[in-house]
Amino acid sequence: MSRQKFVNRKSELEFLKRAYNSERAEFLVVYGRRRIGKTELLLHFARDKPHIYFLATEKPYRDNLKELQRLLAEFLEDELFGKVIFDDIDELLMAFADRIGDERVILILDEFPLLVEHYRPVLSLLQKAWELKLSKTKIMLILCGSSVSAMETDVLGYRSPLYGRRTGQWRLTEIPFFHIGEFLPGYTIEELVKVWSITGGIPAYLLQFSPDKSFDENVVQNVLSKGTFLYEEAEFLLREELREPANYFAILQAIASGRSKFGEIVGTTGLDKSLVSKYLSVLQRLGIVEREVPITASIKEASKRGLYSIADNYFAFWFRYVLPNKSYLEAGLAEEVWKRSAEDFNTYMGSVFERLVRTPEVFFKLMGFRFTKLGRWWHKSEEIDLLALNEREKKALFVEVKWKELKEREAKGILKDLERKSELVGLDNWEKSYGLIAKRIEGKERLRDEGWLVWDLKDFERLIGKNDKK
Repeated sequence: MSRQKFVNRKSELEFLKRAYNSERAEFLVVYGRRRIGKTELLLHFARDKPHIYFLATEKPYRDNLKELQRLLAEFLEDELFGKVIFDDIDELLMAFADRIGDERVILILDEFPLLVEHYRPVLSLLQKAWELKLSKTKIMLILCGSSVSAMETDVLGYRSPLYGRRTGQWRLTEIPFFHIGEFLPGYTIEELVKVWSITGGIPAYLLQFSPDKSFDENVVQNVLSKGTFLYEEAEFLLREELREPANYFAILQAIASGRSKFGEIVGTTGLDKSLVSKYLSVLQRLGIVEREVPITASIKEASKRGLYSIADNYFAFWFRYVLPNKSYLEAGLAEEVWKRSAEDFNTYMGSVFERLVRTPEVFFKLMGFRFTKLGRWWHKSEEIDLLALNEREKKALFVEVKWKELKEREAKGILKDLERKSELVGLDNWEKSYGLIAKRIEGKERLRDEGWLVWDLKDFERLIGKNDKK
């Protein structure tokens, strides 16, 4: 795992740097799903600064308190501080604050939700320590956690004793697509899109792929093979994060099998409507599931026409290729399963490629179109993969996305049909443009000369700065 540990994160580092340079007490909350790279970010930031890093564990609260005291004593280079008996964390932190005086010190409490889980009063005790002492020093206190629901409820929530005390917060998200090539030097742009379709921009998942192996070898050996990290990860995450994993499993299985409407999910799972609604809300908050509505839908229409899909690439892949094939994979038939899945994986890539292009970062870098709304449009049997609206200037960009290699004639046919479908959207008196994105488009320059907006993986390659083949 030492191959590549830290990539990009410029915005996050700037956020931390601004807080550090404020010369006042700072109380920051940094959180995000497991494996997203929170600890690496914080340690990278603090490495050349006076800091204490404490990782809470599953041990009882008192054992965690003793470990924190040991680390603080070590930082102070004071053995006696480590032997003093402190009744609680508030006393410990206030005594530490007295010792550091006006020194700028970073104190990172990682996996903070574990402390709360074992001893809920820690929230009120930390509030007390902050208000009485820490806020009057130059300490930079950072609470970090992987349980998104716990961090948003127990730490950031309105009813939390810590509500309103924080001076800043940051929810860490995935590494942007155009940086994942730094994990896999030598991979072609097509291979990187395929890797992204499984790992997303999760650093810990990208590290499972070896740049010395082909994409197919990596999938077979590091995702589909029993005992590997990515083979077990989905089950581990759901059991760690959620109280009733079996019901969430059922919902995700239903969505992965193509049940995208609320009624279909209810019918397939057999769960009560109110429960499905609740579970879907949780999955959306965690970023595992998304609910899409046609981009031009009114509020009333949006309440009825939403479609659910698995937004997290790793979960989407796992529920489509790992879980349904568990019997074969447990028997050591990973290679056979992957060969048999080749045709379906190409179909899967079609929807993933659409999602990649719809990410604001990729869309804007590729097309340079300034938009106020970005999404899909559909009505009955008609669908447009991507519609970008600039509502201020009344400009619309209609785009079809195909995970295919297209002849010039095929591309022109798709664009002409897109023009027809755009009339169904009803944006009268808007300035309209039409685009097409595919793996490869023959005659791309001629189509551009005719006024069409066309892009293929060569254009992605230019943006990512990759060469064609290893």
